[in-house]
Amino acid sequence: MVIAEKIQQYVQRLPAALQAEVLDFVEYLLAKVEGNTLLQEERTWSDLSLTYAMRGMEEEDTPTYTVSDLKAIFS
Repeated sequence: MVIAEKIQQYVQRLPAALQAEVLDFVEYLLAKVEGNTLLQEERTWSDLSLTYAMRGMEEEDTPTYTVSDLKAIFS
């Protein structure tokens, strides 16, 4: 027996109020899964964007800073 069929059989035996709770829980789980998928897609795009933006920077000369370059001016 497929899991979905087994779940359906159990849910049909519940009173309507509890069936509504099961539906709420299933919708919560779906939102959670879809939210995680969207988060992962956002991270992937962010990583790709950063990689693209930083492209070629490793070949640039690294500037050398001295202590005198690190002055703060307060008025």
